[in-house]
Amino acid sequence: MDQESYLRPGDDGEPLILIGRALLRLQHGVIKALLHIRQRIIQCFVVLSVVFLLLWIATFLYGSFYYSYMPKAAFSTNVHYYYRTDCDSPASFLCSYPMANVSLMRNKKHVLTFGQAYQISLQLEMPDSLVNQELGMFMIKIACFSQEGGQVASSVRSTMLRYHSDLLRYLGTLLFLPAFLSGVAEQKQVLEVELFSDYTDDPYTPSTTAVIEILSNRVQIYSSHLYIHAHFTGIRYLLFNFPLLSALVGVSSNFIFLSLLFVLSSMRLLLRVEWGPEQRTTDGLLSDRENNMHNNQQEDEKDAAAGAAELLGPLQITPTNLSQEQPHLHIGNGIEVHNRQIQGQSEINESEAA
Repeated sequence: MDQESYLRPGDDGEPLILIGRALLRLQHGVIKALLHIRQRIIQCFVVLSVVFLLLWIATFLYGSFYYSYMPKAAFSTNVHYYYRTDCDSPASFLCSYPMANVSLMRNKKHVLTFGQAYQISLQLEMPDSLVNQELGMFMIKIACFSQEGGQVASSVRSTMLRYHSDLLRYLGTLLFLPAFLSGVAEQKQVLEVELFSDYTDDPYTPSTTAVIEILSNRVQIYSSHLYIHAHFTGIRYLLFNFPLLSALVGVSSNFIFLSLLFVLSSMRLLLRVEWGPEQRTTDGLLSDRENNMHNNQQEDEKDAAAGAAELLGPLQITPTNLSQEQPHLHIGNGIEVHNRQIQGQSEINESEAA
């Protein structure tokens, strides 16, 4: 009883109030933390989206530049020869030199890029026969023609089979006899003849067709291929020989440039938003000042016109004013006459009464 007497009536609710306040503070803190976390997540998502977009644009720009600036590094095509066989000479197997027409167009586009140096070579797959061994050296001619039929360039090169002695040929045959019998290997030689070491196509008369002619009517050929390889120099050399490093440098440069443009544009937009209200207030003040000056000017003009009218008097009365003022004058004259009549009548009445 003594302890209860020391407690105040409101002491029982104070712990509940403190607990409620603590819970409210905790709730506000949790809400603030959640809002802060949400804001951070949104900011991170926006930043990552912008970075991904800029990175994608930088990659696209580098890829577009690469495929538009870099020509095709290599081009190859089969070469099919034709010749005449309607002669009666027993000294030769062919009546004419083997010739072939090779198109330098693919999908209606030029294979050779203007201003780019190319190495053009012909690969011959020939049997290691006695006829070709006895043939010795023979010439290969190539001529490039434009679409109008004019000759643009020509070249002539010589070649021959590699020499093998009879003993070496016998030993090689015995050594590779299983492969020869199974068809895995063949008794043939592959010759590669460089026809042009540094050929550059003319942009005014581009080459569309190449005519290849073997200047021998006893040659024997299994197959033939024409190879065109580009000789890259400068930036093209770096792009072709170091593709990963070039891609990294190119994409990074584009990304940095695009990021700089984005940051500058964002800063300009933010500064414009910050300066907007100030400019509006200044514009509003200027417009109010202009309106006040215009109103004052109009009032001054009206005062000046009124003063001039007072000085000039009836000379400045216009017909419209006269028409407006005449009724007032007639009304005033009638009242005065009526007052005079009343005064006269009152004087007569006073005199009669006297």
